[in-house]
Amino acid sequence: MGGPLAEHPIAVSFELFPPKTERGIDNLAHTVTRLASAGPKYFSVTYGAGGTTRDRTAHVVEMVRRRTGLPVAHHLTCVGASRAELDAQAERLWESGVRKIVALRGDLPEGQVLAADGYRDAAELVAGLRQVADFDIAVAAYPEVHPEAASAQSDLDHLKRKLDAGASRAITQYVFDTDTILRFIDRARAAGIEAPIVPGIMPVANFASLKRFSEGCGASIPDWMETMFDGLDDAPDIRAMVAASLAGEQCRRLAAEGVRDFHIYTLNKPDVSLAICRALGLPARISAERAA
Repeated sequence: MGGPLAEHPIAVSFELFPPKTERGIDNLAHTVTRLASAGPKYFSVTYGAGGTTRDRTAHVVEMVRRRTGLPVAHHLTCVGASRAELDAQAERLWESGVRKIVALRGDLPEGQVLAADGYRDAAELVAGLRQVADFDIAVAAYPEVHPEAASAQSDLDHLKRKLDAGASRAITQYVFDTDTILRFIDRARAAGIEAPIVPGIMPVANFASLKRFSEGCGASIPDWMETMFDGLDDAPDIRAMVAASLAGEQCRRLAAEGVRDFHIYTLNKPDVSLAICRALGLPARISAERAA
């Protein structure tokens, strides 16, 4: 492939969530094998609100590490645990060989507050983790501003706090308007943030579900996407092709502007994520692996 994509290597990472059943874990294992064919830098595994998926997250992290030999980032949140409990969990992760963490405040269940003896936000959590061990820590960034932030500037200030506390990179909330991502990166650089800012890429699996989820996390859905996915609820193959084309084009445009790392929210579905990797010139194996 010629042009700027050939001059500087593109890298991806894949985010997974822990399935609820053992059958789901088995299916995810085959998905992971296919995703690994794209040569990701690492995988990450999410963590349910209040630590509700703690055991399943740890199980998936170990499965992915064993199956691929690649680094896996374990998500951790401030919600539902004291500082001592989180520090002890971090020590166990380090002892088990986990070196990467995605540190988040986490969503508070309705009516719940952070523990009085807990970390108050992701910046404090990052600082605490750095006291436990030399983790490679990623944090979240919000190009469209976190819903609870007082302003865009205060949100950017908070991102800087997280990075200054010891995080090595920021992964963005998904954004479908590419110009918004580019403007955010420019603002971050102007504010003195030098750490890598990795765009989070969300392939559209179910448009109605995406709209509902986006309303809660402050991500906007452009009108043109409504038109693009209208009538495709019962046409999954066409919807997947449109989703892959949309996400692939966004990545290629960002790459043309100098972005080289992408974090793909796979939703545990490999096909569209692998198609995006192919659009970026990565050697992803598209054919499905037969279950053993």
